[in-house]
Amino acid sequence: MIKRLFDFIVALVAIIILSPLMLAIALLVRWRIGSPILFRQQRPGLLSEPFDVIKFRSMTSACDAKGKLLPDALRLTEFGKFLRRSSLDELPQLLNVLRGSISLVGPRPLLMDYLPLYSPEQARRHNVRPGITGWAQVNGRNAIGWTEKFALDVWYVENQSFLLDMRILLLTVRKVIARESINAANEATMHRFEGNPTE
Repeated sequence: MIKRLFDFIVALVAIIILSPLMLAIALLVRWRIGSPILFRQQRPGLLSEPFDVIKFRSMTSACDAKGKLLPDALRLTEFGKFLRRSSLDELPQLLNVLRGSISLVGPRPLLMDYLPLYSPEQARRHNVRPGITGWAQVNGRNAIGWTEKFALDVWYVENQSFLLDMRILLLTVRKVIARESINAANEATMHRFEGNPTE
């Protein structure tokens, strides 16, 4: 209850303070990338219940001759790269926080496609609300592999506390300023999770 109240108050204050910046980014996205300004995608939330995550758009909708979307590296614009490096593309998720779909801190919401690929242990990351930032994000973000990332998510589920959330938020500010671990090696973003290797 305290965490939800904290999330709501911080998100509301942040939206009010950052609204001029968010408006400016929206106009730049419209000019540099086009419409729609916002990227919406269904993601699994608390207990794997789906919700629509909201971000500023950073990629074009360019397709190949067969109508299939081109790889991320080809669709990610220079302005989009700037938005991701600065984490400004994440600002609309404050609306998700207000709605209660996500928290400020928690395991990052990934793709619905990944749900059947998790091990029972990894699936525990969905026992809490996902977050804009999390323990995995301040301990490697996209520069670490999926196995390590999920282990960090589960560790957070087992050890979550208000003080830990404050620590993660402070570390997030430092990471954003330093622009560390934004992309996986040789990837425009993060390579897809294809499941756990079999024994």
